[in-house]
Amino acid sequence: MEASATAASDAPITFYRLQACPYCERVARLLNEYDLEYRSRFVEPMHSRRDVVKRVAGVRSVPVVVDENTGVTMAESANIVDYLESTYGEDGQRADAAAESRGDD
Repeated sequence: MEASATAASDAPITFYRLQACPYCERVARLLNEYDLEYRSRFVEPMHSRRDVVKRVAGVRSVPVVVDENTGVTMAESANIVDYLESTYGEDGQRADAAAESRGDD
């Protein structure tokens, strides 16, 4: 299945982002690369009006990712990229789970 920003509302990852934000695009590229289903929530451009993000993550900056699979809510693109790589990348849990299902050690 291909990752999609328009996935159903029950996607396990919610991605709060801003139009034309290079930090947000960095996260979006990685979500797509790992073929993760997520729902995009575009926030208000004006920093002081990003109340939704403030309620969810305690900050008004984006990107923010809420991952219901792991219970993680995280801001800052570098932190999110590290999190996605360690959780869903080659060294992450998904890779480990796949290996276990194949019977690899």
